[in-house]
Amino acid sequence: MDHESRLQRLVETDWYSPRRLLSSPIQYDFPGDRFIPNRSLMNLDQAHGLLTAKPKEYYNPKFNDAYRQKIAENLTLDSEGRPFRMLVFRGSPKSSRNSYRRIDEIRREDAEALKNTTKQSPRRKLPKQEARVLDAPNLIDNYYQKNLDWGNNNILAVALGSELYLWNSKNSNVQKLLQAVEEDNYPTSVAWSGSARNLVVGYANSKLELWDAETSKLVRTLKGHKKRVGTLSWNNWNSHVLTSGSLDKSIINHDVRVSNNVTSRIRAHTAEVCGLKWSNEGNLLASGGNENLIHIWEPAKMSSSNYLHRFNDHSAAVKALAWCPHQFNVLASGGGTKDGCIKIWNAQKGKCLHSVETKAQICGLEWNRHHKEILSGHGFSESGNDNNNKLCLWEYPNMTKIGELKSHRSRVIELSQSTDGLTVVSAGADQTLTLWDVFGPPNNQESKVSYLDGLLSLKISPIR
Repeated sequence: MDHESRLQRLVETDWYSPRRLLSSPIQYDFPGDRFIPNRSLMNLDQAHGLLTAKPKEYYNPKFNDAYRQKIAENLTLDSEGRPFRMLVFRGSPKSSRNSYRRIDEIRREDAEALKNTTKQSPRRKLPKQEARVLDAPNLIDNYYQKNLDWGNNNILAVALGSELYLWNSKNSNVQKLLQAVEEDNYPTSVAWSGSARNLVVGYANSKLELWDAETSKLVRTLKGHKKRVGTLSWNNWNSHVLTSGSLDKSIINHDVRVSNNVTSRIRAHTAEVCGLKWSNEGNLLASGGNENLIHIWEPAKMSSSNYLHRFNDHSAAVKALAWCPHQFNVLASGGGTKDGCIKIWNAQKGKCLHSVETKAQICGLEWNRHHKEILSGHGFSESGNDNNNKLCLWEYPNMTKIGELKSHRSRVIELSQSTDGLTVVSAGADQTLTLWDVFGPPNNQESKVSYLDGLLSLKISPIR
């Protein structure tokens, strides 16, 4: 036998060689190199379990003790009988299920240990009172308007009659951005872009204005509607896309970068469009109308006015729309006075997942980004009971009521949420803006309460 043949035979009998692995009767998926591991084939769950858990020995009844002893020696001793260790990296056996059983056992043990040692966290408590109240003179009491919006720059834009103000929540500075010249042509909707660089303002006479918030200058005027623009929504994944809804029953998509701003016009609602909301991913748009309908739109099909779904379960106008931050395809909607229901939808499948009767008009909905909760703002109550003019916090997904907040003397017109997702502002028909620290984690620090004492003792802090 020549030298090359002897060497090849020696390699074939070497258990550690890649050739030996390839000739193994057990079928492996993409065996790796013995020196350079293939990370895509590594079972990290199993590796973590074997490193952290007490190992258990498993025996294959096909092999006797003498064979096991020989294998152990080959794995732990070199050819001269000196101890050593070597790891052989290879793919997972197709037919073996022992590793999966081991992982399942480890996970069951961990789950049982967690169940026995973890204490159930106490249920969150609502604040006993508001954090701050701002005077908002001339705030128009109109269900079909979008009077305020809290931008990602921590600035709250609020329309007060013919004027529009910017309130900085960090330093409480107030800036008057604009005043309408015509008496009957006042701001009826406001919306910050995702970057908070631009603010769009809709008017009673159908006009739209785009403002640069940093320079406080009018950038351009957008045309397309024929009547009041009462609702606006930016697509934050396509920051140049603005969608507006009007009393003229139309929905318009605008590209704010080009001279011909109207990219598509939709006429599916048979009454005023009073609610619009783009999903967080920008792949779905929800529209609510005064004919009690909700439409779900996909951007690619909007130009042909072909909606994905139409929901007709509400029995009053739908203004309040909010996409869930925890589940991308879940939409919450709220009906008007004759409906008073919060409905949770799977917007992709077109199914109603839950319906809660609140017995009061729903003017605004805001999801808690830190906990699975949703806040509703309420207006009139048809039954005349104590359900009106308040805010209600609901636990999701079971939709059980956590508690109520009441400060406004008249109905809550609208809600908006701060940049950090901890504070919600409610606009009331009593011409006040009320700030609630309702979305934060449980607060056990008394220092924050003392900080607010000075503000609360004044009760009213004028916005202008």
